[in-house]
Amino acid sequence: GVGVGLARESRFHGFVGQARSAGIWLLEPQTFMNRSGQSVRALAQFYRILPAEMLVVHDELDLLPGQMRLKFGGGLGGHNGLKEITAHLGTQGYWRLRVGIGHPGDRNEVINYVLKPPRREERDEIDAGLDRALATWPLLARGDFNAATQRINSKPKPPAAEPVEKEAP
Repeated sequence: GVGVGLARESRFHGFVGQARSAGIWLLEPQTFMNRSGQSVRALAQFYRILPAEMLVVHDELDLLPGQMRLKFGGGLGGHNGLKEITAHLGTQGYWRLRVGIGHPGDRNEVINYVLKPPRREERDEIDAGLDRALATWPLLARGDFNAATQRINSKPKPPAAEPVEKEAP
């Protein structure tokens, strides 16, 4: 793994880190989600990063906790963070890693649901999904997005069942 420390950078409205060996910047905006585009644009303009070179990681209500989907461009699905980033970049042409968080079942509960931490079992599934996505970093770093997409978007294999010993008659 590539260990990267993040430090507050007021000009980028968030925490920023660089993995020099991998040639990447990491940004964790500290604005409200519906203002995250200003943070993304500030870093992109300063370091001349093109939208097609970006990977935005965001929560996704339409996927079960722990499911991940990597894709380039596409719709915004009503996600306020994506709407804001798209508005500031002037394009939907950037990579997204959709992190499944599940849906509360009632659209009136969505705001409360996304603002609360996930339940422990959901958190465990999300963490496992993020670990699977991070394992594809070498593919992403060398630009092999097709292979990374196949690995991330495939369903995780269920844990192997323990053999059941039969009792002697």
